[in-house]
Amino acid sequence: MDIHSATRRTARIGLAALALLGATIFCSAVVSADDAIVLTPAPGPAPRINGPKIVGVRPGSPFLFRIPATGVRPMTFAADGLPEGLALDANTGIVTGTIASAEKKTYRATLHARNDRGEAARELRIAVGDTLALTPPMGWNHWYAHYDRVTDAMMREAADIMVSSGMADVGYQYVNIDDCWMNAPKNNDPQRVGPLRDPNGNIVPNAHFPDMRALTDYIHARGLKAGLYTSPGPLTCAGFAASHEHEAQDAQQFVAWGFDFLKYDWCSYGNIAKDKSLAEMKKPYEVMGAILKTQPRDIVFNLCQYGMGDVWTWGESVGGHCWRTAGDLGFELTQYHDVALKNAEHAPHARPGAWNDPDYLQIGFVGDARKMGTPTPCPLTPNEQYAYMSLWCLMAAPLVYSGDMTRLDAFTLNVLCNPEVIDIDQDPLGKQGGPVVREKKWEVWKKDLEGGHCAIGLFNRGDRPRSVTAKWSAIGLTGKQHVRDLWRQQDLGVYDGAFAADVPPRGVVLVRLMAEK
Repeated sequence: MDIHSATRRTARIGLAALALLGATIFCSAVVSADDAIVLTPAPGPAPRINGPKIVGVRPGSPFLFRIPATGVRPMTFAADGLPEGLALDANTGIVTGTIASAEKKTYRATLHARNDRGEAARELRIAVGDTLALTPPMGWNHWYAHYDRVTDAMMREAADIMVSSGMADVGYQYVNIDDCWMNAPKNNDPQRVGPLRDPNGNIVPNAHFPDMRALTDYIHARGLKAGLYTSPGPLTCAGFAASHEHEAQDAQQFVAWGFDFLKYDWCSYGNIAKDKSLAEMKKPYEVMGAILKTQPRDIVFNLCQYGMGDVWTWGESVGGHCWRTAGDLGFELTQYHDVALKNAEHAPHARPGAWNDPDYLQIGFVGDARKMGTPTPCPLTPNEQYAYMSLWCLMAAPLVYSGDMTRLDAFTLNVLCNPEVIDIDQDPLGKQGGPVVREKKWEVWKKDLEGGHCAIGLFNRGDRPRSVTAKWSAIGLTGKQHVRDLWRQQDLGVYDGAFAADVPPRGVVLVRLMAEK
């Protein structure tokens, strides 16, 4: 089946529809460079609880968590051991409230999901303390789909599709507005032009965003979280109002509106900085980071300054939870593997609450970054899209999709929504993986996991199929290992000393290894 024809067929094929399609085109053979074969098996009818196994919240902050679960609906939910102050809606699986105790500790709750096909249970650790984003953030950002065309209606639609498509059922939770929600001094769209601030100095959303609090309420009602964007400079990258000299006022406004995530983009701050010293690079992020820590709401802080000043060495110290390590991937999407290699160099600086961010997942339909154009099929082959997602998961990178949500198809959803692949990214150990064997046309990557397990990715960077071998001696393992193919969700058997697989051109075989007991 051709991916382009599939995407033209329908805008909203959820995981239930993927079940029908996947049943007909599932294949465990080598994938050719031209075939968009769905490798991810369709979710079973019985409940399966997915997503993060640990979440962080500061004492006294509002708590919101939607239990990600696949399976036939209707489904009911229950929880044992929730901290006092939290409550679960049994029909929606949404946990809300404020933890009553200010004590810093980790609670262990057991989540339950039931339907007429079965029941699932899974532990969720709720860590009350100073650290947020204990696993890499997952969600959607509008930029590479809508650029300066974004509207309130588009954001609400994206939230609806995150639920109806099944993305929320595997852990995607943030619905993030990027640039262009504010007024601008000038713009081709007159509805985006107006006063940058009101008489009290508050930043003014443009006419396409009539009620920010109503928007976040809409997103939160679905158990999802809302993100926003600004710059420490006078104007954003696209020339809209930003936060220079209004940092505290804007942070308070973002909290009043109910946002949970802030992307802080360097942009015009380059005209404010006195020089290119490290102190000047850190300054705007130190200022906003300190302000966010004093707010009565948890806001994940994303530093977007393209890796300047080796941000991975200091991003956590200024209050950041994730930071871009390079330029915009949209300008060099076909070089995603080289970008990943550079990002992997910074692995020693990653840990729970502190993530290296190589930029968004841009598959399906995405816009031309240079022209800010309307979305078209991404230029990567199906094999490359599997490799791209595998690399991001092995690197414990934020999984933020930035394509057109209204044009999701079964193939794109299978790449984005494989819960076993996502488990590698969301592993509570928080260890960033990287290459352990590098040859001219192939590589072996490894990521250590909680419980002494590991994931390895066998990557073929050439244009022809090839066999790739991971020798235990080369990747730091001994003894017999149970091997599970994560994309196909198949146990492959027990291997001693090495594992080899045929890997398609520019593709990947991603497996989980568990020592035989």
